[in-house]
Amino acid sequence: MILKNKKRERRLRIKKGLRKKIRGTSERPRLSVFRSNTAIYAQIIDDDKGITVASCSSRIKQFQDLKMTKTEKSRLVGKLLAERALAAGVTKVVFDRNGYKYHGRVKALAEGAREGGLNF
Repeated sequence: MILKNKKRERRLRIKKGLRKKIRGTSERPRLSVFRSNTAIYAQIIDDDKGITVASCSSRIKQFQDLKMTKTEKSRLVGKLLAERALAAGVTKVVFDRNGYKYHGRVKALAEGAREGGLNF
């Protein structure tokens, strides 16, 4: 229990430091990632206007039937998010890893977004 809280506190401390530097604008919105034990969520946020431009997660019906690893699903989420962002007119984003290490599912999502056409 104590270890779990320490890990969460560490991530939140890192997140605060990152958030001081990273800010989404209208030209370059912020691609924010949230990772749970079972799913991954990503959204593109315009911090100036305070709106979400596009979002996607591995919990949508399209991904529920697929038998694949969480990392493979993360790559597909990144590609689908990139498609939705391009449809909304966004091509450049700032990547916000939200305190998670750039490794595994977070890295797969970023690579999938790049494959889909987003620049960051």
